[in-house]
Amino acid sequence: MATAVRDAAQLKAADALYRRRRVINALALVLACAAAVFGLFFLGWILWTLAAKAIGGIDWALFTQDTPPPLQEGGLRNAFFGSAVMCLLAILIGTPLGIAAGTWLAEYGNARKLGTVVRFVNDILLSAPSIVLGLFVYTLVVAQSGGNFSALAGAIALAFIVLPVVVRTTDEMLRLVPAQMREAALSLGIPQWKVIVQVLYRSASAGIVTGILLALARISGETAPLLFTAFGNQYWSTDVLQPMASVPVVMYQFAGSPYESWQSIAWAGALVLAMFVLCVSLIARALLLRNRISHD
Repeated sequence: MATAVRDAAQLKAADALYRRRRVINALALVLACAAAVFGLFFLGWILWTLAAKAIGGIDWALFTQDTPPPLQEGGLRNAFFGSAVMCLLAILIGTPLGIAAGTWLAEYGNARKLGTVVRFVNDILLSAPSIVLGLFVYTLVVAQSGGNFSALAGAIALAFIVLPVVVRTTDEMLRLVPAQMREAALSLGIPQWKVIVQVLYRSASAGIVTGILLALARISGETAPLLFTAFGNQYWSTDVLQPMASVPVVMYQFAGSPYESWQSIAWAGALVLAMFVLCVSLIARALLLRNRISHD
């Protein structure tokens, strides 16, 4: 009799716990869905506003003419070129250093305290405000050259943003490669550096390239570092040792101006930049998906 009563009490307590968990789960699900809808609503609002205000400024002149003086028509040809040059230089500077540092962390730094320190510093650099990096490069490069703003200084500032992203991605992707692949290659007498280059890099190539693309998407819209380094240029310039225009800086300058023509160009530049970031992000997602399918 006592056993039956105890079993009934335990069953009742379990049923109450189950009901409470179902209520909590339903509440959490509703809150999560509400948060998602809230975020998607404002994202859609932003994209709709951007498209509505920018579509009128999208024309051939936007890509064939340079930034105009006030009250005149023009485009963003010099700014597109400047952004492409500085982003490309930043990728060329930051990618080899990031891959090398990430490789050291994944293959040699796991068993060392220095590896923990490097990861911690990299995380700090990853979350550092871009304006701080711009001020650092301004002090390091621009001020030391007598206040000479340049596209090269802007590329160095952007490279400091690329570097921690590539380091983190390379480290994570190489550590995801199965240890059996390393052991099999080393058992054949292959040197460590060949194992890394010919085995590990091939297995992790999609993830590493994805990290590089995400870094490119991030730096393409950075404004603060370029204000302190590349500064800007109203005219066409191919000299990386001189100030050079960029789309984010032109958007910053034109959007706050009282001239309607400048504001239209700023909105059009924002739409082109948003579409570029979207395309790069989609390519990165496609690479990750293909890599996941191939491993499965």
